[in-house]
Amino acid sequence: MVSTTPDPTPDVDDCPGTPPSQERTARVEAHGIDHIPDSERRGRPRELFSVWAAANVNYLSLVVGGALVLMGLNLWQALAVIVVGNAFWLLTGVLAVSGPSSGTPSEVITRAMYGVRGNRVNNAIVGWLISVCYFALNLAAAASAAFSLVGKAGLPVNTGVKIVVVVVIAALTLTISVYGHALIMKLYLPITLALTAVFIGVAVAVFGHADLTYVPDQTLTGTDLWAVVLAGTALVASGPLSYTTSADFSRYLPRTTSAKAIVGWTALGGFLPGTVVCSLGAFAATAVDMTDPQSALEKILPGWFAPVFLLALILGTIAINALTAYSAGLALQAVGVRIRRSLSVLVDGTVSVSLTLYALLVSNFLDTVNNVLQLTVALLGPSMAVYATDILLRRNRYDGLALMDESPAGPFWYSGGVNRAGAVALLTGTAAAALCVDTLYYTGPVATALGGVDIALPVGLVVAATLYAVLMRKGVPARA
Repeated sequence: MVSTTPDPTPDVDDCPGTPPSQERTARVEAHGIDHIPDSERRGRPRELFSVWAAANVNYLSLVVGGALVLMGLNLWQALAVIVVGNAFWLLTGVLAVSGPSSGTPSEVITRAMYGVRGNRVNNAIVGWLISVCYFALNLAAAASAAFSLVGKAGLPVNTGVKIVVVVVIAALTLTISVYGHALIMKLYLPITLALTAVFIGVAVAVFGHADLTYVPDQTLTGTDLWAVVLAGTALVASGPLSYTTSADFSRYLPRTTSAKAIVGWTALGGFLPGTVVCSLGAFAATAVDMTDPQSALEKILPGWFAPVFLLALILGTIAINALTAYSAGLALQAVGVRIRRSLSVLVDGTVSVSLTLYALLVSNFLDTVNNVLQLTVALLGPSMAVYATDILLRRNRYDGLALMDESPAGPFWYSGGVNRAGAVALLTGTAAAALCVDTLYYTGPVATALGGVDIALPVGLVVAATLYAVLMRKGVPARA
């Protein structure tokens, strides 16, 4: 068995006068998937708000909001879908409470659900592969804004320039991810404030042109309406559901930190900006053609403000992708690859850049976004359901040092290194969701029978959570 060796523990004596509990932003974070001792815990739960807020003021949220109207919803139906979809940030907040409890990232905590070996497979797919795909989608969104900015500067936007732009944005993103947790906590409050200021300007312009009475040419009713409403909800919810790794950013908080505060600040940090920015996309779609959101929005913005808007889109996407790359690096370690966290982040970035260039140069970007996000919900929903159920069953009591034990004698080896309850619940939940999904690439038999109504999200969540709770009801210790 390959050992998930973490990065070396920081040497607190290399800088005289620095308290052991002070995490410095000027150097690369040394901790990887290893346990964070109580002496190095610090911070307050309200700091989590800016982390998630900065990550949710981004181009992809505008794209998703506009897509809901393009799918045939009227304005108020789209806004209702946006609120319901973003309400799933509450689950992201629930998962975050396991970080301070264990002192380990989500990628290690999930050993309690799947076993040491089973968790390697879980991290390879849910942790690493999904993160890399989301990194690529967001990077493609940022690159689209950057291409326009380059064009405004009078430079040719050819293939060579596009490649350079993608690489530069990825490099800036990965720099934040490599330096890690302390830099993220330091940067994201000013990033949130800057993005908020810009998007207030965008909101003023959008509301000046929006048609509050907008209805599509063909009004959806009956089965067709439910099909679009449920698909749209899954599209919006794919954002919060993709963060089954929220404990990665809360694990440095003291063990005694209020669980309610962690849930509240995490959920609020995702819900508020996610709802506002998605809604701006929907309002804009009542006035301009959001099949090309960037060009469309530039038409209703003051000329001097357009470059500022484009820079904000790039900055917001860098913020969300830095979190994604950070977690993907931890996932690669948790899979069992013997590599430092800082190097694992660079590996993730290389793969993501390749996928991004494909998305931009080969495929239709908007179609790719819609269908990939809907498909990932079939896996992410059950994954988050199992995690949240485990937290409730164990009453959020996790022993971080025990979770680090990968030996067959450890408490999370289960049977052959696999917790069958978690594996069965996740696979069954995903299979049930797959039967109910409806996308351009694939339509499940249940969705076909229902006339295209996609119920993959609720089905996957309920089946996975219920099955896991039943299978684990007799086997959950008082403290993991």
